[in-house]
Amino acid sequence: MSKEIVEKTKKTAALYFKDVKGEKPFELWSAFDKGLGKDLSLFITGQMYAREKIPHKTRQFVTIATLTALSRTDELKLHIQAALNVGCTPEEIAEVIFQTFVYAGIPTTNSALKTLRSVMEEKGMWPPGKSD
Repeated sequence: MSKEIVEKTKKTAALYFKDVKGEKPFELWSAFDKGLGKDLSLFITGQMYAREKIPHKTRQFVTIATLTALSRTDELKLHIQAALNVGCTPEEIAEVIFQTFVYAGIPTTNSALKTLRSVMEEKGMWPPGKSD
């Protein structure tokens, strides 16, 4: 991989995953295969998430909607944290989650909202409107 991709990976990872609670996918992958973990990270974070075709906020909204619809709450938690890191508000994230109910159903929406609430509690943002 080029030095440029390595730098983009570091920059994007720092933006998305700073202060993320819990195990990051890179750590999990690397625990099983360091080389593959690095390759996956360079592609996903350094190439896919570093693309500038759409804003980071939009990319995270799409990711949150997809993970909600697929009921992938572990990964959803990571991307809710990333969404907050790139400037998405809890209200916007909740609205994206509510939008998925039309296509994915109430159970997936409820699970995703519980995940959002969990992240907000960890960050001292719950209940909504709470001032620091």
